[in-house]
Amino acid sequence: MLHPQARALLELIEQRGVPPTHTLSVDDARRFYRERRFFTQPDAPHIGGVEDLKTDGGIPLRLYKPLVPLWSGALPVLVYFHGGGWTIGDLDTHDTLCRELANGSGCALAAVDYRLGPEHRFPAAVDDSMAALLWVHANASALGLDATRIGVGGDSAGGNLAAVTAIAVRDQGGPRLAFQLLIYPATDMRCIAASHVTNGQGYLLTSDTVRYFHDHYIDDRKHDLDWRASPLLHPDLSRLPPALALTAGFDPLRDEGLNYAQRLSEAGNRAASVCFDRQIHGFITMGRVLDEARVAVSLCAAQMRAELAA
Repeated sequence: MLHPQARALLELIEQRGVPPTHTLSVDDARRFYRERRFFTQPDAPHIGGVEDLKTDGGIPLRLYKPLVPLWSGALPVLVYFHGGGWTIGDLDTHDTLCRELANGSGCALAAVDYRLGPEHRFPAAVDDSMAALLWVHANASALGLDATRIGVGGDSAGGNLAAVTAIAVRDQGGPRLAFQLLIYPATDMRCIAASHVTNGQGYLLTSDTVRYFHDHYIDDRKHDLDWRASPLLHPDLSRLPPALALTAGFDPLRDEGLNYAQRLSEAGNRAASVCFDRQIHGFITMGRVLDEARVAVSLCAAQMRAELAA
């Protein structure tokens, strides 16, 4: 059953005539996503420090330090990729969530402002994500970070990029990652899982909007079969970092996250899967109106702390 708070939110969106994302231009969709966050997101918590940075290649980053660090000295860090269908979203749309995760875990967090479609199509976001991770690792000491305790994470499209980056780092012999946080990740661009049908309409993220995001990111359907777009299709998911895959029961992407967690476990990795059965896609940022969002944030932060401090 849908959580009463989630149902109330969906009813309010319908009553106010909020336009579905797929009906908007890209510019309007980005502006609307930035503006609507103030309605559903909690107030941004105070934090130990925030610094805007750029990689050597010019990719913007935002480094968060927790109010109460896990320990003195170099901090573990999660490199975080925001959601938004590879088309919308930025450092500001996920600023509150990043602050919450940093404070809750006692770890640092480096958020990545990767390039978006349709201006920069696949695999631009993948390339930026990988470059940002390697830059954070190479500059860890100067940033007060522990280069041996690095994880990746993200929500939705960002969860996709986190999963892909974890595989790419392994395959390229890069730094050994300690954790991957996959919040309702997109893992299969074919969109053939059953939840795309059962949850395809009526729960904020619709099949129409999924297609809108897909088509702004992927310009050739053959790329759907590329593991850099669909990590679920990689033939070897062994030797990957411990994972937490968090999903929502009324999300078209639910089964993609569950299936990916299962594949990780079957390949011999430590992977936990937690589904918030009564929630909708995007819920973790909506702590102002959804109580379970705060529980989900606390769960993710606790797992970050446990894995990155191990």
